[in-house]
Amino acid sequence: FMLPQNFNPGSPEEWLARSKSNLVRARNIPDEPGFLLEDACFDAQQSVEKALKAIFVHLKVPFPFTHNLGTLLNLLSESISISEDIKQAARLTEYAVETRYPPSIEKVSQEEYQEALDIAERVFSWAMTIIS
Repeated sequence: FMLPQNFNPGSPEEWLARSKSNLVRARNIPDEPGFLLEDACFDAQQSVEKALKAIFVHLKVPFPFTHNLGTLLNLLSESISISEDIKQAARLTEYAVETRYPPSIEKVSQEEYQEALDIAERVFSWAMTIIS
């Protein structure tokens, strides 16, 4: 559903700061037993979600209250051009919910984590160029 009319979205810079924080957490995974890569992938997904919402705020376009990156990307593509490598971010949606709680479908591999991180880095950089 769409956010209410009186919702104050804050500034694009605030959304980017939150996106950056999630990206920093996704990058800096602890080297400790018990840490799950699923949690780092969740942070990568959150970084992308907040970066996209920063662009919505920058463009003054209303956005839905959703974690679905495909939905956000489709809506955003009505306002700006989005390259295929950015559209790949839709794949990170599964990390928003499915992998966060037991029973998780399957363990996240090192390769899947690295791919999620690379996508999040790309989307964050892209959002920075649009907003700055």
